[in-house]
Amino acid sequence: MVYDLFVMGGGPAGYVAAIRGSQLGMKVAIAEEKFLGGTCTNVGCIPTKAWLASSELFQSIKESKKFGITTENFSIDMKSVKSRTDRVVMKGRKGIEYLLKKNNVDLLTGHATVDNLNKAHVADKTVEFKNLLLAQGSHPIKFPPFNVDGVMTSDEIFSLDKIPSSILIVGGGVIGVEMANFFSSIGSQVTVVEVMDHILPNMDGDVADVLTNSMKKRGIEIHTATKTLSVDKVDNGFKVAFEEKERFEKTFEMILLSVGRKSNMTDDIKALGVGLDPKGNVITDDAMKTNIPNIYAAGDINGKYMLAHVASREGIVAVTNMKGGNLKMDYRSSPSVIFTTPEIGNVGYGEDELKKSGIEYKKGVFPMTALGRARTLEFNDGFGKILTDKDENIIGVTIVGPMATEVLMEGVIAVHSKMSLEKLLDHVHPHPTISEIYMESAEVGMGMPIDL
Repeated sequence: MVYDLFVMGGGPAGYVAAIRGSQLGMKVAIAEEKFLGGTCTNVGCIPTKAWLASSELFQSIKESKKFGITTENFSIDMKSVKSRTDRVVMKGRKGIEYLLKKNNVDLLTGHATVDNLNKAHVADKTVEFKNLLLAQGSHPIKFPPFNVDGVMTSDEIFSLDKIPSSILIVGGGVIGVEMANFFSSIGSQVTVVEVMDHILPNMDGDVADVLTNSMKKRGIEIHTATKTLSVDKVDNGFKVAFEEKERFEKTFEMILLSVGRKSNMTDDIKALGVGLDPKGNVITDDAMKTNIPNIYAAGDINGKYMLAHVASREGIVAVTNMKGGNLKMDYRSSPSVIFTTPEIGNVGYGEDELKKSGIEYKKGVFPMTALGRARTLEFNDGFGKILTDKDENIIGVTIVGPMATEVLMEGVIAVHSKMSLEKLLDHVHPHPTISEIYMESAEVGMGMPIDL
């Protein structure tokens, strides 16, 4: 049998592409050597949010007195948290397997190796195909001085079933700050070290400032513009030497290295002649095409935006174009969400990026503390920010506050459709809700604020 489409990798890019390909009338096979769902389902989005759901509830119980609720004699059991997380992950895997079967996709278990432009093998099975989608994902970056036995990455951390007394988190990006919030909530002494000038270096400085202040209030120690010089295993954990303005040392029970991921590039893919960038990622255009006509790539393997929802969209774009479609990826309106306290949602341009590029813009900013719904939640940190071009069309949205990850979608639609502030204000926002931050920020942007 010759498949119309062979997909290498069962993560968010791969399994979504396989299902959509089958729905479009293609005969599809997908190969996965470990677990369906890829990084997101198994060691990324899903287990992280399962952990955070537990820690946020625990933190809310600890702070319940300000809501008029008295509690006592409660605790968190890390073994139970792990058990619940494992169940959530397993449901995700089984759900994906069911969807593949329902859509008549042939699932091949094992490592896939490409022999040529139309043939591969998975274990002892030969697979012939017309089109190939590369979707093998990525792995955590690990390098000296962190290549010490016992130093964990996000691929290993979810095996944890006890609460460490102290943990060093190396890297203040999305994974690092989410994990810092989790461990601080459950009782660990947390230290975050970031080599750049502020945490969340890909976000605006005002976003980083709000989150930094919030994390410090929760007892998290943050060191920016700091290098890690050495890591040594000792009886009670790890002794680590740093250089900030001067050298200092600290000892930690546990270390989590979270400084990014690298695409899973293999020699058989290189041998095909697929174009690669200097970092070893597969080069694709916005239609997800590589330099070889029947080979496409989606997800972390192309190194563009290592986000599950972006990977899924890339997979859909790829297989639609294989069938003669003309879809393009719109990375500018692809959102980013961070599940910290406060939550963060961003889409489109950031203000720092616009300043650096010299692009003319206007902005409307509204403080979260002035929003009625935020006050009912005892939430005082954060803001809404809408950026517009000179014609007042929305080109960027940032929300920092409660439920920011849930209400961001209005901003995604606004940026993608190039909505004007006036058009946004044509819509009545329900009260009292966090979504009113759009209305309030837009009114500030138009110079007509009512609540400020």
